[in-house]
Amino acid sequence: MGRQPPDRVIVRERRAWADESDAWKQDRAVRKGYRIRWGYVGIAYVVEALVICTSLAGAWFFAETYADRHDQSFWFMLMAPIVYAAIELCRVPLGILIRVQRDWLIKGLAIVGIVMAAGVTTKSVSQLGEMMFHPRLAEASKARTLLKEAEADRGTIDNRIAQADARVAQYAAEAAALEKRSAEASSQLAGLPGQRCERLSGTNSRGKRYSYMRCVTDPRTATIAGSLKSAGDERAVVAKNLAEARAARAQLDRAAADRRVTEAEGAYRDAVRRSQLHSFTAMVYGADPIDVTDQQVHAFLRIFVFAPALCAAFASTLLALCAVQVRKTYRDEDDLDTVMQAEGMPLLLNQMAESATQIQDAQRAMREAAVASGAAIPLDQRRSPTVPQAGTPPAAPSRDDDRIERPRP
Repeated sequence: MGRQPPDRVIVRERRAWADESDAWKQDRAVRKGYRIRWGYVGIAYVVEALVICTSLAGAWFFAETYADRHDQSFWFMLMAPIVYAAIELCRVPLGILIRVQRDWLIKGLAIVGIVMAAGVTTKSVSQLGEMMFHPRLAEASKARTLLKEAEADRGTIDNRIAQADARVAQYAAEAAALEKRSAEASSQLAGLPGQRCERLSGTNSRGKRYSYMRCVTDPRTATIAGSLKSAGDERAVVAKNLAEARAARAQLDRAAADRRVTEAEGAYRDAVRRSQLHSFTAMVYGADPIDVTDQQVHAFLRIFVFAPALCAAFASTLLALCAVQVRKTYRDEDDLDTVMQAEGMPLLLNQMAESATQIQDAQRAMREAAVASGAAIPLDQRRSPTVPQAGTPPAAPSRDDDRIERPRP
């Protein structure tokens, strides 16, 4: 089925309706003094929506990382970001308000509000930027800490080996001294005479006879036996300490310390290689990424985070400011505080009448010059004069306006 041609009447009416709508919008814009490009305003609101959504998502992930979802602290960490998101919605209307308001006090308050809202946006976006670099920075920081510990361990390995050797020698000397003391006590105890036993008999006070065996031990035996037992206990403790000192000394190896330093340095280089911020910092300072300091990295982090945050804070606001097109209104003269005095009315009317007369004379002269030069042909081509018949009313005098040349199609 072929396409039908459009109805010309409908097309003409639609065109007339569109022209009338455009004329009405233009007249309204001129009378209001400004015109808003709603397409640009829509783009600004889309940017605001993206900032709000990403800020709330970042706050949610931040709270989920550092708090338990089933705890009240998780919801406490989300209350402030919700308020910040509500403040984000104020920047675009405030930007439009600056352009459409004529009162400078209101404009100043709107500027203050935009600066405050931009500060909130800077905080939210900078937090998102820091969260973007945080995992790699944390990994690089952990690897750097392990490297420093390995280097410190290697730097003190000689001192710790000397201390461990001294501790082993001390416990060995104590063990030898206790062994010697135990041997001397044993020899002394062996050299003491044995017990002397004798039978005692007699009659008690009741007249009964008694008889029993009494053994007498050398009084030095108990002292030497106690000293021998004490030396044995001390020797057991010293032997345990000596075994522990020897085990600790066996763990101290210079080759193992060098190997740990090499492994830690390789892990740190891998972490730095995966960190984009370290690469940018090294590029700016002209150094190796592994040689940049934490101060340099954090100084560059402030620039890399806060500068985009400021741009994001004012981007939609600037777009909203540019979306308003200010026009000159019919009432701009009222803003100049001009007042028409009654005494000046006659002078103004006389000037207007003189201007109108001069314009009419100029137009008449132009028409006569055009007719005289042949550039224009008068509409009333006069024929030869004829004598009117009796009873015929005279013809009306011709006007100069009849000689105006009509535009040709």
